[in-house]
Amino acid sequence: MRLWARRYSVQVVVYIAVALGFASSPALALSDLALGSLAQQGKHHDIIRELQGALDRGEAISSFQLLFLGGSYYEVRQYRGLLSTADVMEKRIAQGDRSNFGGDLSIYPQLFRAMAALDLGDYERAVQYASDVREHLRTGQFFYRFQLIQTAGVLGVADAFLGRPEEAKKQLEAIRGVSTSMSNIGPEKFATMARIHMALKDYQKALAAISDEGAATSGVLTLFYDPTFQNLPKFFIRAKCEYETGDLDKARQGYDQLLKHPQITQFGDIYWLTLLDRANIAKRDGNPALAEELLRKAADVVEQQRSSIDTDAGRIGFVGDKQAIYEALVALLVQRRDAAGALGYVERAKARALVDMLAGKHDFSVPAGSAERVSELLAASDSAEQSARAFEATMQATDVKRNLAVSKRAELSQVAPELSSLVTVNAADANTLQTLLPADETLVEYFYSGKELYAFVATRSAISAAKLDGQGLDADISDLRRAVQDPASSRWQEPAKKLYTRLIAPIRDHLGTPNLLVVGHGALHYIPFNALHDGSRFLVESYSIRLLPAATVLKFLKAGATEKPGALLAFGNPDLGDKRFDLVFAQKEAERVARILPKSRALVGKEASRVAFRKYASDFRFLHIASHGEFDADHPLASSLLLAPDGPDDGRLTVSDLYSMRVDADLVTLSACETGLGKVANGDDVVGLTRGFLYAGTRTIVASLWQVDDRATSELMASFYDAIGKGLSKREALRAGQREQLARQPHPFFWAAFQLTGSP
Repeated sequence: MRLWARRYSVQVVVYIAVALGFASSPALALSDLALGSLAQQGKHHDIIRELQGALDRGEAISSFQLLFLGGSYYEVRQYRGLLSTADVMEKRIAQGDRSNFGGDLSIYPQLFRAMAALDLGDYERAVQYASDVREHLRTGQFFYRFQLIQTAGVLGVADAFLGRPEEAKKQLEAIRGVSTSMSNIGPEKFATMARIHMALKDYQKALAAISDEGAATSGVLTLFYDPTFQNLPKFFIRAKCEYETGDLDKARQGYDQLLKHPQITQFGDIYWLTLLDRANIAKRDGNPALAEELLRKAADVVEQQRSSIDTDAGRIGFVGDKQAIYEALVALLVQRRDAAGALGYVERAKARALVDMLAGKHDFSVPAGSAERVSELLAASDSAEQSARAFEATMQATDVKRNLAVSKRAELSQVAPELSSLVTVNAADANTLQTLLPADETLVEYFYSGKELYAFVATRSAISAAKLDGQGLDADISDLRRAVQDPASSRWQEPAKKLYTRLIAPIRDHLGTPNLLVVGHGALHYIPFNALHDGSRFLVESYSIRLLPAATVLKFLKAGATEKPGALLAFGNPDLGDKRFDLVFAQKEAERVARILPKSRALVGKEASRVAFRKYASDFRFLHIASHGEFDADHPLASSLLLAPDGPDDGRLTVSDLYSMRVDADLVTLSACETGLGKVANGDDVVGLTRGFLYAGTRTIVASLWQVDDRATSELMASFYDAIGKGLSKREALRAGQREQLARQPHPFFWAAFQLTGSP
């Protein structure tokens, strides 16, 4: 379990330096001694208000005071402030402000980054940063032993989470060898050892380390020392270890004491975990009402913290560590027969990784004529929100700042609703989703973790939830995907029937409409739902199916057709400069579909370039791209369609490009390999080409889940556009094309790869 074991206190260093008289101060309202007193009392918001306010006013802040500020941002888990402080501190150090009466401050910017990376689940980067810190530690300087403990702590926990227990144990030995003769070093030493033991899931040794701390620190000088900032984490470690080892009575008592502490809300990493574990105990105690109250509060805490993360990987890693809150809430609400409430939290858990990933990217496509106002609103709302967090201890100021942020976000939602959806992260509740559903459509939304699998079925008039069998689900999905991509084998039949029995049969009686809107979760995003089989019929033979990455996307799908001068623009077999990549049938496909609808055009070979796409795409209702596609799981915004190079343009149309473009088409068909794939992050949004086109303004996307057959795809696409030309809806046209291809070649490989996402 990834748990609180990542916490590393910088405040112990700053307080001891102040308490022993090793700090001087520029002219601030609070002296360094007063700041140190606030730090050791855990009053981090007071420190942020004082020091961030001084920075905002352009006042001089020393590196030592920036150490206070960064430490406070870290304690309350405001990562944007922490990383910004690291950057400012690095500049101050470069200007020569690198020490404080014998204490070396130069390693702290990189240590801040290591601590943040560890918190955000980027363990390799945490190791990289912490290793750099370790190489620059200076023995003999005042802070050396503290810095050694902190650095080894980051490395030890990261190694434990990376599955390198022997490396983690080496860090334990390094910490164990640090002398505790120095005042107040004992708490940091043994608490850090306990964290590494917790990361290794050795809770008995973590408890022993806390006991060792008590023995080691008895009788040690505690000059003006009020150890709030260390005692709360220590109390949490003890309660957590008792919880994990099954001593729930002691854990309950410890968690209740923590939740009563006036400073607990300022310890962001401890607070949400305390709420989560205490909720789980309440559930075991037979008190679901208390469990629900605590879990809802934990979800709010986590979502407030994650709003301050700027990095792509950071947001995803942060969420993944905390999905247990949503999993517990969904399970509890389903058990309490609150299907609507559970579905609301499913939507809060989903549709967030991509939203967060893009929130720091301000290079977005926006409605014509509104770019300047959108930029102003983004800047104003970001500034107001950041100020609200910095001044949170002053309630009146916070309310004013937050009201300003809310008003700016509200105006942004009017000016650029799609962009607003990316930067405000407001999931639709279940009742809103019901009003957005067409009368002839049923929403089927899945949510799962480990063995727990839930299906939610919603129409305009009813919502129900069912608990399904999630055991071995990922393996079954992988089995089906491998089998359907072997056209010479009938091995697909068993997994197709097995997944139908698992996913569809238990809810079949609730599927009372001819159309299904399916929202997957995790590996379910990669299922060819059309190919699920009940033993006699494929699902596509019984229902017309469309997909969405999350049901909240319904709020942003545009209805109705657009008026365009042209009908269809097809790109086929782009010249990629290597004959090995030629797709002969893709070229014929593009030319063929362009002949089906009047006012259409095909661009092939060198003409099928990204330059041409940018130039002509806005003039056509339908866009058809028959080319190669690349899915980059590690860098999902770099996933791309390969179009022909044109001069300095390499021809790659990436997901990131799409977020800076307007592709206001009724339909984009990606007749390429694996274009429907995306990275499913822990927050569960699918980051790929399909979602990119949805943001760019496209109403409907048809894309593939595997490397498709060139000839069969050409035939399917011809049938698809023939049906559109005859007046069928896009959903029904794709279904007609697939059923026609199914009649010719029953194996799912030849027709089931393509899925329709977006408006039907």
